[in-house]
Amino acid sequence: MTVRIVIADDEDLIRAGLRIILDSEPDLSVVGEAADGAAVVPVVRRERPDVVLMDVRMPAVDGIQATRQLVAMEEPPKVLVVTTFENDDYVYDALRAGADGFLLKRTRPEELVSAIRTVARGESLLFPAAIRGLAGSRPRVPVPGIERLTGREGDVLRLMTKGLSNSEIAAELVVSAETVKTHVGNVLTKLGARDRTQAVIAAYESGFVSPS
Repeated sequence: MTVRIVIADDEDLIRAGLRIILDSEPDLSVVGEAADGAAVVPVVRRERPDVVLMDVRMPAVDGIQATRQLVAMEEPPKVLVVTTFENDDYVYDALRAGADGFLLKRTRPEELVSAIRTVARGESLLFPAAIRGLAGSRPRVPVPGIERLTGREGDVLRLMTKGLSNSEIAAELVVSAETVKTHVGNVLTKLGARDRTQAVIAAYESGFVSPS
């Protein structure tokens, strides 16, 4: 299956470079481009991509607002934020808005390609240390549903904040991967989280897990 991609970036050179890299892969295809956040939504509606590469700092409508609009669609694409600085508050806000992960613009081409394939499969691209660092300066806020987690679901969430996969969590808790999958699903449902990244952010913002 070919992964359809839309690139949203206000720099022509960046868009052109990303297109060259991605179109050289047999299973990836760039089907559209947008020069700002306002333009990306109609492009996505028209092209129905699987993944959007989203610059966070763009004129008119930034990547955060555009991400909110995309994830609110009936069949939203995966959103992968591309940024210059990993400690940028824009990145954290984009993740809170529903982005599935982020990459630095200095990322090697093979890492970019791998990341796109990862989110296209429905997996979050989670960077625990970066999210912990970004969350550390944010005030704690109530997160509805966090108090409804069972003890084991809480254990699973704590391990999710460390970036562990389902199989790694299963090994840590000495349970089956299928059991962990069920717990993860329950955690996402109770927190109203779109994916693992959203759940991890909720864990930090609520103070359930300390970023320090």
